[in-house]
Amino acid sequence: MTTYSHSRVSTYENCPYKYKLQYIEKHKPESPTTIEAFMGSMVHETLEHLYRLKKFKKRVALNVLIKFYRDLWGKNYSDDILIVKEDKEKVGAENYRKMGEKMIKDYYERLKPFEDMTILGLETMDRMTLPDGNQWHVRIDKFACDDEGNYYVCDYKTNSRMKDQEEADEDRQLALYSIWVKDKFPDAKSVKLIWHMLAFNKDAISERTDEQLEKLQQDVCNIIKEIENAKEFPTNVTALCNYCGFKSECPSFKHQAELEKIETVKEFKEDAGVKLVDEFSEVKKTLSELNKKEDELKDKLVQYAKQFGIDIVYGSNMKAGVKEIDKVVLPENKEELIAFLKEKGIWDGISMINFMGFQSKVLKGELGEEVREKVDVVKDHRLSLSKRKDVEEE
Repeated sequence: MTTYSHSRVSTYENCPYKYKLQYIEKHKPESPTTIEAFMGSMVHETLEHLYRLKKFKKRVALNVLIKFYRDLWGKNYSDDILIVKEDKEKVGAENYRKMGEKMIKDYYERLKPFEDMTILGLETMDRMTLPDGNQWHVRIDKFACDDEGNYYVCDYKTNSRMKDQEEADEDRQLALYSIWVKDKFPDAKSVKLIWHMLAFNKDAISERTDEQLEKLQQDVCNIIKEIENAKEFPTNVTALCNYCGFKSECPSFKHQAELEKIETVKEFKEDAGVKLVDEFSEVKKTLSELNKKEDELKDKLVQYAKQFGIDIVYGSNMKAGVKEIDKVVLPENKEELIAFLKEKGIWDGISMINFMGFQSKVLKGELGEEVREKVDVVKDHRLSLSKRKDVEEE
């Protein structure tokens, strides 16, 4: 059986292709980490250091803790840490260092003297068995309890977006850890999930019922089953791609990565792919303008024919017929009309297959193997154009 984790499963959900590279083919990313992840790691290590010292009843002054953080940053920072290009001009590594430092100061001032709970574990590393037999990796930033039988699963978050209550109540990561807590500590009256949202100096808190946890485990098993049965791993282009370390291997960004190596505008313009896309874009633009012009001319021809009471308008070499016809417009409530037609026994003779809906259900396996065998599934290509977000408007 495989050991899964929240990070591993989330990678598949966000981008199956990245999952394939990272967990199946074991590729190494181009950058060791992103600046956001690096800052988060440095903050985590600093707060872990704080609690380890407190465990031995040592007094930890804030200035000493900040020095530890600064030294840690200086020792581990390297120039190959990824800072997204759009951020480099506005926010550099030093800004991120200062952001992390403020998070530590705010947390220290808010929770000192850190005696509200008993620390049971820091960066807890363990495994639990899921109902399907697979293992789930348990890694808790701060695990604690109080004198009343309440246990706390705490996670430090350096995100720039505050987690709201609904999001906290739906979070999978800490909720699964609470199953581990209940199994290891039968005396637990409650397991509270706490996200220390360090950028906002606030906490998001949640708690789950046994019924919710049972459903969550089943949902996770279903996702794992999907992963293990997957035959194809498509790319999924989202904003998260900006922080991915596999761009040069990704079909969606490989060409962009090659273009970024080109040093002159002339070489860039000579790239075969650039030429094809630019020409394709021009053709699409021209077609769009022609279609718009066609619609405008149709309207003008109709108005012209109505004005002079004619149904054929003559040109130099061609003529345009303008005939008024009746057109059926379906009601908004199409289901009611369909039910009526079925009742009258005429639906089968006039209905057509909704091809797009049919195709989607066939490809997803929702109609069964017997239906799948009745059709051929072949490879095709769909072309689309969109604006490059990494190119500024002139």
